[in-house]
Amino acid sequence: MINKRLRHRYSRQTVFPGIGDEGQAKLGRSSVVIIGCGALGCNIASLLVRAGVGRLRIIDRDFIEYHNLQRQVLFNENDIEAQLPKAIAAQRHLKKVNSSVEIEGIVADVNSGNIEKLISGTDIILDGLDNFETRFLINDAALKHKIPWVYGGAIASKGMTMNIIPGETACLRCIAPILPSRETTPTCETVGIVGTVPALIGALEATEAMKILIGSAEVSRELVIVDVWQRTFDLIDIKPRSDCPACHGRYDTLEKTSGVKMTSLCGQTRAIQVVDSSVSSIAFEQLAAQLKKLGDVSYNKFVLRFGIAGYEIIVFPDGRAIIKNTIDESLAKELYSKYVADLSHRT
Repeated sequence: MINKRLRHRYSRQTVFPGIGDEGQAKLGRSSVVIIGCGALGCNIASLLVRAGVGRLRIIDRDFIEYHNLQRQVLFNENDIEAQLPKAIAAQRHLKKVNSSVEIEGIVADVNSGNIEKLISGTDIILDGLDNFETRFLINDAALKHKIPWVYGGAIASKGMTMNIIPGETACLRCIAPILPSRETTPTCETVGIVGTVPALIGALEATEAMKILIGSAEVSRELVIVDVWQRTFDLIDIKPRSDCPACHGRYDTLEKTSGVKMTSLCGQTRAIQVVDSSVSSIAFEQLAAQLKKLGDVSYNKFVLRFGIAGYEIIVFPDGRAIIKNTIDESLAKELYSKYVADLSHRT
């Protein structure tokens, strides 16, 4: 049962028969992970914190830019001026919304080497992402550890979402057997996005998460596709594929990889993220001392920024970097090696 103070706080929610006091108590004991804190993640996180989930972990690799404010509702201009990563800004904002929820913001790139640790102990995983590569990772990790997850996507005026419950429903690989290529996948930068789309899809994801967490019989088993501009709302029944590798216990994306990995970022204009497995941490003070000899550098405990020859290099404590003003992966790798890896202590 929930105490008197919390009962009053959630009174408009518990009076709804679908939740009630028992459902609210289950929400308060639940542990939720949101991967990605862009427009979708912001809406999901805000709704679940206000709904009273017990613990929330928000994981995001990116920082905030002005164009994010059009749709990412947890951030403001002060966060940009403070150079805060999205996960940290979200944590700080949400703590002011509901201090009874345990909230943890983690600045990290979710990959095959850390995803299983990041989702450990959670009751549900929610998709706040903008790329299928990481979604495939979530799908494999969730099925392997039998954790329900809610897929969601939003682009232009369209959005979609589906619950993936291991052993019960189709999975993401049943819908998309092959990873879509970056060259053919539309992004917010190429086709834009209406801010109401992630608001709607985020609300649907949060609602389904609540139903799953309290054990409701009303959990959706369908793929929901919405177009807010054309005013269409479709439900599609998706059956598990008999040849789906993930449904049959083959988790290809979880195979450990090493070396240098580069990713074009949907949310950034002309930017490449570089991850080098040989660099696991960076001491900003030492790196800044080296870089000051070469160009403009500034840093706080979350991020280091360095500008040289028209490029901006944004470095994170875990060794990742975002190279801005280029979409050339070879050049991004070269800049990372020269100005980050070679000047850092490899650990």
